[in-house]
Amino acid sequence: MSEQKKTVVIGSGAFGTALAAVFAHEGEDAVTLLGRNAGLIETMRETRRHEAVLPGVELPAALDFTIDPDILGQADTVVLAVPAQAQRAAALYYAPYLNREAVIVSAAKGIERASGRLITDVLNETLPHHHAGALSGPGFAIDLARGKPIAMALAFRSREIARETAEILSGRTFRIYASGDPVGVQIGGALKNVLAIACGIVEGADYGESARAALISRGLAEMSRLAVAMGGEAETVRGLSGLGDLVLTGSSRQSRNFRYGVALAEGNFDSVNAALVEGVYSASVASELASDHGVQMPISSAVARVLDGKLDIAQALDELMTRPITTE
Repeated sequence: MSEQKKTVVIGSGAFGTALAAVFAHEGEDAVTLLGRNAGLIETMRETRRHEAVLPGVELPAALDFTIDPDILGQADTVVLAVPAQAQRAAALYYAPYLNREAVIVSAAKGIERASGRLITDVLNETLPHHHAGALSGPGFAIDLARGKPIAMALAFRSREIARETAEILSGRTFRIYASGDPVGVQIGGALKNVLAIACGIVEGADYGESARAALISRGLAEMSRLAVAMGGEAETVRGLSGLGDLVLTGSSRQSRNFRYGVALAEGNFDSVNAALVEGVYSASVASELASDHGVQMPISSAVARVLDGKLDIAQALDELMTRPITTE
């Protein structure tokens, strides 16, 4: 019998709680959700619920809860399920508690706004003694928590570590595919949020599903160009963390990014909390990266300028849907 592994998920929001739940449901390994809100953690322990973000979902009996970071000293795998802009601070805060052999997995889909760096690069800097990877792909938190079939990609510089970690975290309904391309996986995960805002704008303007499909296909081309320019692989972006996630979040109101785009087009700015929309942070960074690498990304640029107040919605829609005709 193999030795039991210990996984700790940091972050008691919707996605962190859902990941912890599916890990605990699926595997034979010990899983703990580590949060900082003592009242919330105690409520989840007592009720096996997190109704605010996962209504109607009963959390598995095998899942433990704690606010004590000392639990990290026992963890073989640590999943950082906090927003992209909070990953650096979380890594620095929890660094002293980590088991030196622990593998770190970022479950954020974004680019650090302050530095323009991918999250695994941030983690390699803040946690230099640990292998850092990125988990990304199509999967809403509520579907994860309910045990719906979901597939995602997990990328490390070392494909062997990616495979080993994917085997630990995968289960019957949650399948994780190993990748050796953290750049491609993260560019796909970050830019799909920006493009989902664009899709929401098209939806809110009632341009129709055909227009949205065109936007998704051209957005995929943008993601591929930037990924390759930054040292990633175009094939990666055509997989789960790029195309798969873009199709999901670019066509569903479950996506905060999509809903935010709809709200922008409809002028209903108070309907979505922009602070929780990762694409808001990634848009300007993506445009800067595109400029730095000499890559044309007109859709991402239009979204960034809308968010910065440099372009109104009517102009953005004109740019998004009436680009000059070139070869595909």
